[in-house]
Amino acid sequence: MSELRSVAFNLVFLVPKVGGGSERYAHELIPAMLAARPGLRVSAYVNKDADAALRSQPWAGEVEWVRLPVRGLSRPWRLLAELAGVPAVAARRRPDVVHSLGSVAPPLLPRAANVLTLLDVIWMHHETMSRISTLSMRVLGPLSARRADRVITISEAAREDIAQTLGIGREKIDVTHLGVDAGGRHTPPPGDVRERLRIPAGPIVLSVGAKRPHKNLMRLIEAVPEISADPPPVLVLAGLSTPHEAELRDRARELGLSERVCFLDHVDEADLEALFAAASCFVLPSLQEGFGLPVLEAMSRGVPVASSNSSSLPEVAGDAALMFDPTDTSAIAKAVERLLNDGDLARRLIDAGHAQAERFTWRATAEATLASYERAMAA
Repeated sequence: MSELRSVAFNLVFLVPKVGGGSERYAHELIPAMLAARPGLRVSAYVNKDADAALRSQPWAGEVEWVRLPVRGLSRPWRLLAELAGVPAVAARRRPDVVHSLGSVAPPLLPRAANVLTLLDVIWMHHETMSRISTLSMRVLGPLSARRADRVITISEAAREDIAQTLGIGREKIDVTHLGVDAGGRHTPPPGDVRERLRIPAGPIVLSVGAKRPHKNLMRLIEAVPEISADPPPVLVLAGLSTPHEAELRDRARELGLSERVCFLDHVDEADLEALFAAASCFVLPSLQEGFGLPVLEAMSRGVPVASSNSSSLPEVAGDAALMFDPTDTSAIAKAVERLLNDGDLARRLIDAGHAQAERFTWRATAEATLASYERAMAA
């Protein structure tokens, strides 16, 4: 097997503040890999929209940037660039590995090992994108996975789902858990986050994530009236707005919760740090997650966590969170109520959460990814 000298990241799919978990994954994996393997030549293939945002990162000077002539917001052209443009560029530049981080990889890479990251296949089970995007992913995702030399995913639960749903052999799928930023990199801005973001009074129950149906925020909202606490808590839902948010807002109004449920769109890193600092507890009620990084982010910041017991979340949370059945609204309410009212429990979970979060590092993610590259080159 030849030595790994160069890797090209296919980031043509990436659109700033729209990529969600994929965007965070790219922003953390690349610098961790540069640190883990000094001397590795790293390049990144990007679209016009992502170029400026990525090149402003502190590590950008260590990466060779190749901009393809497509706009990130134009999905048809972007897919064409991933399927045809990336192989053409790779054939000229000859990296040892091309790693596609956005669930779609070129079907042919004659001069490089072909590695694909599928963070999850939730889009095969739930409505997470537009109808046309879902249809294209249901064709291109399985095709990409079958043609890749290695498939990387981010939890054992996701590997099992990919294997069963797409019919991919488990032996071809590598698990590289995500890492967590231990906090302190982003300083909360001065002033009261409540005033700045117009959050009503009361203990903050924080949930972070795009407002999509599988995130199960409807049941979380419906649990709020059942939470007995003095003073009553305010639920803060921070994350990308989607068409589903209108349904969530309507339900909050129907339940008379307009002053107890606060909807925030995508918030910057500094405001997110401020929200974690102000939160009394964190809750993730998802029906399915590929990993569930916000759970670890809350733990690393000393916020007690209540979490769904489905898919990857027990794997990530371990015994450091209060787990509940996400289909049981009363169970969600009871878990949040316990965190708000039982100080001893909250303190035990905070201590356990710090220890759990320390087990997950981006350096470990990078090392596991490099091992996957070597398997792909040997295929």
